[in-house]
Amino acid sequence: MTAQQPGSGPGTTNLGDDWSVGPDGLRERRAARVILLDDAGRVLLVRGHDVDQPERSWWFTIGGGVDPGESELDAALRELREEAGLELEAADLVGPVLTRAGIFHFYAETCRQDEVFFMARVPDGVEPNDRGWTAIERDVLDEMRWLSTDELRTQPLEFFPTALADVVDSLRDGWDGTVRHLGTEHDDEHERGTSGVRGGGDVKHDDEPSGPEELAE
Repeated sequence: MTAQQPGSGPGTTNLGDDWSVGPDGLRERRAARVILLDDAGRVLLVRGHDVDQPERSWWFTIGGGVDPGESELDAALRELREEAGLELEAADLVGPVLTRAGIFHFYAETCRQDEVFFMARVPDGVEPNDRGWTAIERDVLDEMRWLSTDELRTQPLEFFPTALADVVDSLRDGWDGTVRHLGTEHDDEHERGTSGVRGGGDVKHDDEPSGPEELAE
């Protein structure tokens, strides 16, 4: 997650240079994320907030924008290094295991992020560090924590994707080779359910009929 200092004139943004204006006028970018599990089946998550809504924070997976000329796999490895201080190799990641398009408000703008998720495992006891966070990231990122899916479902904060706990449960014993598609999710419009998951739309699989909002491979 990166942002730049405010500019001036039309088309300027507080978001990073990797965000561009799409045909529908939304700021958009491609992103690579990692569902990182330890031997206990816990997932490493980041808690962050929007500078325009400091009272609201939420959990999300390690990841960020794909740089020009960078593959999604390389972006995922770089984000692990920069955001969590973890050095993994390409062979350590499997997938993509999941895709989605998230639409949300950030830095007072409506954004669309087309995300692919990889999966990786590390031994128990591996601790991330925030030494790679930039000054701007430190303004919006609060902490990193290993959470079990039970803890994730019962804690009071939002998390994204909304189906993350179910996805992690399905990956705990290994990936079955199926790419799961969440389609387009409006992160600011879900209401928390009694299970602790906001919304919780259906997960689609590669062998199911595609809907109009489903992401392309």
